[in-house]
Amino acid sequence: MTVSRRDVLRWTVCAGALPAIPPAARAQAYPARPVRIVVPVAPGGANDVTGRLIAQWFTERLGQQFLVENRPGAGTNLGTEAVIRSAPDGYTLLISGSNAAINPSLFANLNFNYIRDVAPIGSIVRVPQLMQVNPSVPARTVPEFIAYAKANPGRIAMGSGGIGSPAHVIGEYFKLATGTDLTHVPYRGAAPAVTDLIGGQIQVAFTELATSLGHVKEGRLRALAVTTATRTPVLPDVPTLSEFIPGFEASQWVGLAAPKDTPPAIVEKLNAAINTGLADAKLKTRFADLGGMVMPGSPADFAKLIRDETEKWAKVIRDAHIKPI
Repeated sequence: MTVSRRDVLRWTVCAGALPAIPPAARAQAYPARPVRIVVPVAPGGANDVTGRLIAQWFTERLGQQFLVENRPGAGTNLGTEAVIRSAPDGYTLLISGSNAAINPSLFANLNFNYIRDVAPIGSIVRVPQLMQVNPSVPARTVPEFIAYAKANPGRIAMGSGGIGSPAHVIGEYFKLATGTDLTHVPYRGAAPAVTDLIGGQIQVAFTELATSLGHVKEGRLRALAVTTATRTPVLPDVPTLSEFIPGFEASQWVGLAAPKDTPPAIVEKLNAAINTGLADAKLKTRFADLGGMVMPGSPADFAKLIRDETEKWAKVIRDAHIKPI
């Protein structure tokens, strides 16, 4: 069959005349198939647990399976870039944590610009880091620890889950704020750092609260402070660092993002589902078990948090001369 130029033009005009699907209708139909949530760290820890809790909540509320895929590597950069390069259609999402604000200043040659290349959907939870010491350390309060550290410059080992991890930069933030000289000892994850802290190979560490909570309650570790601006209900007698160091606030946060250009109607639908979940008593309890405090808010609120945290950690990384291996 021969197709004339006139036929092609007529079909093109007719196709252009077909009604476009309004954004609101697309959002109403979303999701029409399973959705992948990429967690750019290994299983375990606040990012992974948050991803699984939110995936379960979405699955129950939005009528499709939300499936978690762990893609660890390069300090979360591997999984983050995979999502950024995905189609902006709402079917590939990213669990974003504090590393998203740390890595732009830590890695000189990233293949993406996080702030430019993602669409923030919503913050989910803020998790305190716990400052803890081996019980052999002769300090029961933060002021006593600062005095002890200043009397022993360079002789106190501070463990973390790795160079550039939230625990590491928070520890460096503490050193800058207090004028102390602690020797950083990086580990491949928080768990081995806590094991050596219990064994006395290192003397102090900043870790996610849930990682050390059991050890603190059983007396194997001594909690000195939490890093958030307010105390945590899980350890109400443990003070905040800001009670001794005015203005000190640091924590690990977790939120949800998508590739840039994801339709705003889909972003808003997911944000509304997150905020509904964070108001649910059962889900709030699950986060509280991690020592976490839920952070409902708008996509714009989450975008501001990311910008503010990126600026904050850039200064710490620069002043502490932190370099990736």
